[in-house]
Amino acid sequence: MDNTIHTLLQAMWEDYLELAPDARSIHDLFAASNNGVVVNDHIALRTYNLPRVNLGVIASAFIDYGYVEGGDYEFPARKLFAKHFQHPDPKLPKVFISELLVEELSEQAQKQISSLIDQIPPEATQSPLFCYSGRPWQLDTNTYDELLAESEYAAWVAAFGYRANHFTVSINHLSEPDNITALNSLLQKHGYVLNDTGGLVKGSPDVLLEQSSTMAKKVTVDFTDGVREIPGCFYEFAKRYPAGDGNLYQGFVAASADKIFTSTNTKAE
Repeated sequence: MDNTIHTLLQAMWEDYLELAPDARSIHDLFAASNNGVVVNDHIALRTYNLPRVNLGVIASAFIDYGYVEGGDYEFPARKLFAKHFQHPDPKLPKVFISELLVEELSEQAQKQISSLIDQIPPEATQSPLFCYSGRPWQLDTNTYDELLAESEYAAWVAAFGYRANHFTVSINHLSEPDNITALNSLLQKHGYVLNDTGGLVKGSPDVLLEQSSTMAKKVTVDFTDGVREIPGCFYEFAKRYPAGDGNLYQGFVAASADKIFTSTNTKAE
């Protein structure tokens, strides 16, 4: 295996932990009862569909390391499109990348997002490190608030830029707990707040995938005109079931992912 991809994934994990205060303790909780091993099912990243930073640009670093496209997903109500990528080595996590369809927002929001992208140095997006480089632009609270009023997703990307939005514990690789209901109960027992949009469990064995997630805790973000606490990153949990060929389903379920997106919302949906 190419150690370079492991270096990239580890760097993304360390960056993610800075914005997901619960992730380290949850990881350690499961590691304690699973011989220190917690397998990551997938990583998710967010972006805008503008040419310089679109889904394909973000995916390029992973494609260079052997990842291939695995499926397309549409979220019309959220104005999002997504693809997932997977590696021939099943030990490597899948990568789920979504992009906001900027042209479907108001003209004001389109201008604001374009002005953010214009601040990125031309060479920055060519680096394989861009996918966890953070926020490459200056942002004021008024712009953030205006984007937030139109799209939670648009505002999150504006505030945090480029980094893993979440990592995902593979329940299939846990000996304890070995099902999503028990896992959710354990997390709640330890005081973690879970996403209950559409119920704690999104999906079912019938669609070959069950998912749940924490709600992103607030973290301090610097704006050009001050600081504010807003929801950062969250931790997801996934249980996969065998498809018709006997192998575990490797894709995603749009209806479930749609609810997972609310894990970073600033207000209830």
